[in-house]
Amino acid sequence: MSFSEKEILKALSFVIEPDLKKDIVELNLVSKIHSENNKISFDLQISNPALHNKKRILEACELHLNRILKTEVELDVNIIPFGQSTEITEKKVLSNVKNIIAVASGKGGVGKSTITANLAVALAKKGYQVGLIDADIYGPSMPLMFNVEHEKPSSIEIDGKLYINPVESYGVKLLSIGFFANPDQAVVWRGPMATRALSQLFTEANWGELDYMLIDLPPGTGDIHLSLVQTVSVTGVIIVSTPQKVALIDARKAIGMFNLEQIKVPILGMVENMAYFTPEELPNNKYYIFGKDGLKVLAEDNQLPLLGEIPLVQSIRESGDVGRPAVLQENTTQAIAFNSFADHVIKEVKERNKNLSPTKKVEITNKNGCSTK
Repeated sequence: MSFSEKEILKALSFVIEPDLKKDIVELNLVSKIHSENNKISFDLQISNPALHNKKRILEACELHLNRILKTEVELDVNIIPFGQSTEITEKKVLSNVKNIIAVASGKGGVGKSTITANLAVALAKKGYQVGLIDADIYGPSMPLMFNVEHEKPSSIEIDGKLYINPVESYGVKLLSIGFFANPDQAVVWRGPMATRALSQLFTEANWGELDYMLIDLPPGTGDIHLSLVQTVSVTGVIIVSTPQKVALIDARKAIGMFNLEQIKVPILGMVENMAYFTPEELPNNKYYIFGKDGLKVLAEDNQLPLLGEIPLVQSIRESGDVGRPAVLQENTTQAIAFNSFADHVIKEVKERNKNLSPTKKVEITNKNGCSTK
């Protein structure tokens, strides 16, 4: 009898890493899972490779696998000192990615995915090699926005291991959990399963050489955000908000998260979506429906650049719905705004790389929950 990776991870999520005090699935310590004829094998990172500690954690793995799978399994575990496997994987898979940029928002509904999609296409139009990871695990929208809803990523074998080939659209390499789930079915995962899925989009995909990798994060400040900064060294973050006060309150929280001493990911700047309304018949008029200069003031208070002001234009929504990002509509108000935004992002990334050292990944510790490596 063989078991699915999902079944095995569910069982292993009950195994607590003795020193880190969290389960080994949530900490992304399990990899290379294989199951055949009641035999289960996987790689496991542990913080303390001493014999008594290895024995203790292996006994826990065997206990919970037998309990959850309701059968006696033969276990073959390759123990690796903590951090070693992760470093090797990142070096192999992401060594050719120059800049990793997360796009975040404190609040849902501010158009973060629309901003990310149009930024990706704008950068690709300027000649850059661009990848995009749809990390909104519970509400993936990028397949729709890039008109690839019915596409399925292919696979490629490299050095004896299978990797996922991203889907390409409008010059952008794209991966989303939406490619692997039924569009009509809700994705109901606990935190560890969601973070494991996100990690695979980074470490088990054939991204090739990229100038920019954009990550469309879910709204808020949760497990996915922490998993991201644990998995890769993020070059910088872009915060998206609309002008009204209720959105700005949550934008402050997003700024606060990435400024935490334990995380310290540089914030490249902020972009205001739905900044003003421009009627199609009056393209030179601006009506500040949600308020004026709200994000500008917040950016100034935090000494952050305002990277762009994207108008509230009906065709932006229509373009997203039909899978053709609005930045492709040459010489329109919205295309000019998105291209200007992309130019500011390019400038701020160059400044960040010139003046700051690479961001360090975050690791879990007992005392504070997280700290920088």
